[in-house]
This record gives sequence, structure tokens and C-alpha cells, in this order.
Amino acid sequence: MNGGLLVAGTTSDAGKSVVTAGICRWLVRQGVKVAPFKAQNMSLNSFVTREGAEIGRAQAMQAQACRVEPTAHMNPVLLKPGGERSSQVVLLGRPVGEMSARGYHGGRQERLLGTVLDSLAELRASHDAVICEGAGSPAEINLRRTDIVNMGIARGAGLPVLVVGDIDRGGVFASFFGTVALLAPEDQALVAGFLVNKFRGDVSLLEPGLDMLHGLTGRRTYGVLPFRHGLGIDEEDGLRVSLRGTVRESAVAPPVGEDVLRIAVCAVPLMSNFTDVDALAAEPGVVVRFVDRPEELADADLVIVPGTRGTVRALEWLRERGLADAIARRAAEQRPVLGICGGFQLLGEHIEDDVESRAGHVDGLGLLPVRVRFDREKTLTRPVGEALGERVEGYEIHHGVAEVVAGEPFLDGCRVGQTWGTHWHGSLESDGFRRAFLREVAAAAGRRFVPTPDTSFAALREEQLDRLGDLIEHHADTDALWRLIESGAPQGLPFIPPGAPA
Repeated sequence: MNGGLLVAGTTSDAGKSVVTAGICRWLVRQGVKVAPFKAQNMSLNSFVTREGAEIGRAQAMQAQACRVEPTAHMNPVLLKPGGERSSQVVLLGRPVGEMSARGYHGGRQERLLGTVLDSLAELRASHDAVICEGAGSPAEINLRRTDIVNMGIARGAGLPVLVVGDIDRGGVFASFFGTVALLAPEDQALVAGFLVNKFRGDVSLLEPGLDMLHGLTGRRTYGVLPFRHGLGIDEEDGLRVSLRGTVRESAVAPPVGEDVLRIAVCAVPLMSNFTDVDALAAEPGVVVRFVDRPEELADADLVIVPGTRGTVRALEWLRERGLADAIARRAAEQRPVLGICGGFQLLGEHIEDDVESRAGHVDGLGLLPVRVRFDREKTLTRPVGEALGERVEGYEIHHGVAEVVAGEPFLDGCRVGQTWGTHWHGSLESDGFRRAFLREVAAAAGRRFVPTPDTSFAALREEQLDRLGDLIEHHADTDALWRLIESGAPQGLPFIPPGAPA
């Protein structure tokens, strides 16, 4: 078997990431050696592979669904927004520069098609099947000429296309029909059919519409996936992931201790890797919320300043909002504050930034004895260490180089009283360390909170991935899906006018 499939969507957030992960987990349980692939990802949530390459978190999660190590080939192009009109371009895991949207779509993107096709070919040569994820909609007719992630990659590699639509939003039939009808004949020939996502109710009530859709397009529906709470793990930039702690169903086990622990995460501009707090949200008795006003910190037992692609901009935002003063008061009162990556940098004494914001010398909040200098080379590592007597694993993604001049060492950062700072993302996924840290926070906050002794974040993640696999296995036509992956799009699919403009 040397199969492949592109999972496209009628819109952004139609469910492409989770459907791709579900298909991957279903296949691997059938004994298929499978890999995920997304030619181009735009996200501030990223991950570092073992070889030191930066890729989207969604592809790292999908690799876990496949039970394989993530590699740069699974996401050869990553765009990390730095503002309204520009992004850092990460090519095969390494940053190659900043580019405006006009510059990227004006020629650079098209030249990358060969690179992404080579990465896809590399994966197909070493796996039985590769399940590819598209981006946005394949019917973005203004971008089709330079497309390398939807129909561009499908046509370049001869992949069949499954279009996912979110019926919970409404208008799914019009979206399915319109998606196909706006594609060129050569692209339409690869669109094999549809997958309905997030359906609530009796499927039999949907069947007349599915029959009419088949009659209008000549394409079948490969499944109707029911609405399920808490399935959106490690997607691109949707705050609902961490906000709801969706590594579990919405019903979370009750706390072990007498109190809950309230955690406020400052929703700074260009917030990155906010998935760091998912492991906290998975703990029974921990309440995580994102905040943007100083009064929302008043009842928080822990305030987290998360990572950001704009450290200086985030610092200015905290000051403008009054959050900087509120955080400083907390630190003075020995109430817990944790800064991660960019959040750690802005807690320091000063920042020298001639790279990210080009602001030069900027005073930080002065809560940690740290001086930060931005380097043009990005740090991309997977460190392992110890803190609070527990083994910790993490990953680092930053241009800022921190010089720690005092304080108590903490994960290559430092701690002063109850103010903590580290560049390590993902550290809270280490169960023993997370529990030890939460005990420290609870003690400092005067809360009778007790971490659950057997919460395993890795096990919860595996449960989630198995639930995604179950969703495909139980609610999709897996025999037809197998044939599609193995043999490609059916021959003779009809053209639906008007098609894409020339």
C-alpha cells in the first residue's frame, strides 16, 4: 500500500485537524504505517522535533496519533504571524526570514511547491499511507494560482480529496456544493466526496439532503461524525482548546482537596503555545481562564504570562491595560506568577531587541533578575532537567537569550520568591513536576488544594486520540475510505459548473 488522502475543509476550523488525526489513529490501529502531512501551516502554536526542527503543534499531535516521531517533513512550511501583514517563514523547521502576505503570495509561495512535494514524497516512500491536511478552504479562488496546501498539493501528488464541513455552523450543503463548483475541472476530478462534522440529532433526518447532494454533485458522503465535546486538541490558534481544558470531556472529575485552584492566563497579543496550560486544565480542581483586565487577576491563585511572538508588544499591552501594575503588586505580595518564554522575558530587567520588534533597549517589568538580548538565530531545543525534585521535559522556541544574574535556578530560568520564569514550553506536561508546582502554588495562595496523584497527561492525550479514531471507525464508511486512500479518487466524477475562472 502506498496510499494518500488530502483532508480539506469548507472553511477554516471545519475540523480538518481532528479528522486527520482520527483517520491516522484509525489506520494505525489497522496495522498501517501512516504519517501526517500539512504542506503549509499558519500558527503560533508550534513544537520542536527531536532533530531541532520547528513544526505546527497540530502536526506533532497527528504524529502522536500515528505513533511516530514528528519530523520537519510533516510540516515543511510554517508561517508564524508577527502582526497584521507579516509572518516569519519557517522552512523545513528553520526560520528563513520575515515576509509580508503580499510578498509571500506574490511569488515566494509558488516557488515552495517543489519543496513541499519533495517532503510529501519522502514521507510516502517510508510509509504505507500519508494523510494530508489542507488549510482554510480549497475554494479560495483568489489564492489558487499560488496554492501549495490544498488543490495545489493534491494535483501535484495526485491525491484524492475529502471535504469536511462543520454542520453545527449551518449552511453545510451550500458549502459543500459551492466548494466543488468553484474549482477548476482538473481540481474537481480529485474531489471524491464529503464528510459531515459535528452533527447533532438523528442522522436519518439528514439523509434526504445527503441524497440530493449526491445527485447534484455525483459525489458521496463518507460519513457523518456526531458532535462531541472536547475533541479539539492542539489545533492551530483557537483559544477554546486551552480555555475549556478539552483534553477531557466537559465533565471533569471533582477536586481531591477542599479548594479549587484558579489560574488566570494573560491573553497577550500574538500569544503563542498557550497549549502550555492544557496540562493544568486537565487537573481536577484547577480552573483555567484567559484574562485581559487587571481586576480579573484579583481572585487568581496563579497568574501565567504565556509565550508570545511579540515580547515588546506584549509588554506595552500589559502596561496599557494596567495588567503590568497588577502583576507587580502580586509579585510584591508573594502571590504566584509564572512567565513562560516571552512571558519570562518581559518579567526581566530589560530587553535588547533589534530582531523581533527592532525597538532596541526596552525596560522590562523588573520582577526577575534577567537581562534579555534578541539573537537572529532561533533557539530550538528539547531540554531535559529537574525542578522541585522532579524530572522535567520541555522544548524551547525563542530568539531571546536570557542572562540570569541572580535568583534561584528554575528550568534554565530563575525564581525569586513566588515569581517564576522559564523558556521551557511543555514543562507542565511532566506529571510529577506539575503536581509539585501546583502544591507550591496552593501553599503560597493559602488554598487547601491537593493535586490528583494519578493524573497522567500523556494517558489523557492517548485517550483523546483513541476517541478520535473511534469517531472515524464508528461513524465513517471505513471500507470506502480505505479504497479512497489506496486507489485514489473515483474515475468519471462529473464537472459542476461554473468552475474556477481561468
